[in-house]
Amino acid sequence: MKKNIALLCFTLIISIFTSTATAQVRKMNMADYEKRKMEYIKKEAGLTDVEANRYFPLYNDLSKRKLELHLQHRNKVEKMKQSNKNMSNEEYRQLLENDVDVRVKEAELDKQYSEKLEKILSPEKLYRAQQAERKFMQQEVMKFRGN
Repeated sequence: MKKNIALLCFTLIISIFTSTATAQVRKMNMADYEKRKMEYIKKEAGLTDVEANRYFPLYNDLSKRKLELHLQHRNKVEKMKQSNKNMSNEEYRQLLENDVDVRVKEAELDKQYSEKLEKILSPEKLYRAQQAERKFMQQEVMKFRGN
């Protein structure tokens, strides 16, 4: 009996350490991803250190706000699906409308931040930074897919 309890405790401790280590690796990978993305954008857009130091805090704030929009939408979708497995056409229509609302809000954020970002970067560099972000994302998706 004591051996079974000891084995159970040992297994539990190993499982806790494993899950903690896995969570830390995921965070480090995300931090590495963000670092690589910023370096790529800086290089491709030709940003100076001063420009990059002013651009990225605002860029990161915009990204954070967009992520919050998408998380809110995803939570709404999940709640609707869980509360009603057989959704009606009206409920699906609400989901579609919410999809559109998220894209509109995202576009409004882009416009709002575009005005702020143009005070930091020339239109050319801002355009190049946006294109670099898209290109980086495409490259990362291709790597993830193994292409």
